[in-house]
Amino acid sequence: MNKVKILTGIAAVCLLTAGCNNFNGLLNSTDYEAKYAAAMKYYNENSFSRAAQLFENLTMYYRGKEHAENIAWYYAQSLRKEKDYYTAGYQYKRFARQFPYSQKLEEAMYHAAYCKYMESPEYTLDQTLTREAINEFEQFAERFPRSTRMPEVNKCLDEMRKKLTKKDYEIAYGYYFIEEYHAAYESFKNFLNLYPEAPQREDAMYYMLQSSYRYAIGSREDKMYERLQQVVNDFDRCNSSLTNAKYLAEAQDIYTKTRAAMARISN
Repeated sequence: MNKVKILTGIAAVCLLTAGCNNFNGLLNSTDYEAKYAAAMKYYNENSFSRAAQLFENLTMYYRGKEHAENIAWYYAQSLRKEKDYYTAGYQYKRFARQFPYSQKLEEAMYHAAYCKYMESPEYTLDQTLTREAINEFEQFAERFPRSTRMPEVNKCLDEMRKKLTKKDYEIAYGYYFIEEYHAAYESFKNFLNLYPEAPQREDAMYYMLQSSYRYAIGSREDKMYERLQQVVNDFDRCNSSLTNAKYLAEAQDIYTKTRAAMARISN
């Protein structure tokens, strides 16, 4: 029994070694037609890692020749299916540049944006890739407004915009928390301009008003009156939009104290 197991193991190792040797031979081969046929075979058999290596190997040889478009397309597809989203996204964009009249252009532009979306990190991390993904999806929507992909595009856009909203709100609140009131005020003001429909909008208005007041009363005397006036202006803009009872009461209290401080300075 043990002898049978050993022989079976040896046979398996031999087959694996032979397969590796055959694949390495293909990579080094100058029979490009055979290499192309093998790449397509690996792709159709879901062996995407090997397919990607062969398609990459074929790219330069077939540039401007027959199979060039197919190679570029299946190279990007293989990378995406291997979940190498960074390289796949780059290859889809390259495909779109090289074959602007291809029937696969719409799919290439969608997948380029989708690969960027898949790289978008948690909201607590840097959101550069999220903003790039949003930009690419918006470009896709502008170019293919009637695409059957639009429901997926809109779903991804909504998800990423919510992520940015949460990120930017927490950055602004972080400034408030560490008592950097001027930075907090500017951040909340920018937040309200960027995200007029954000679920955190009322919280942002309240903390912007608090930041404005605390920044003003901490100012030197020759700047204080001007900054207190800004608090009054902010109160006038925000008061009618505050529905939270606690926020309303505290906003009114800030307004009363601000007016009193301005009266003292005037006198």
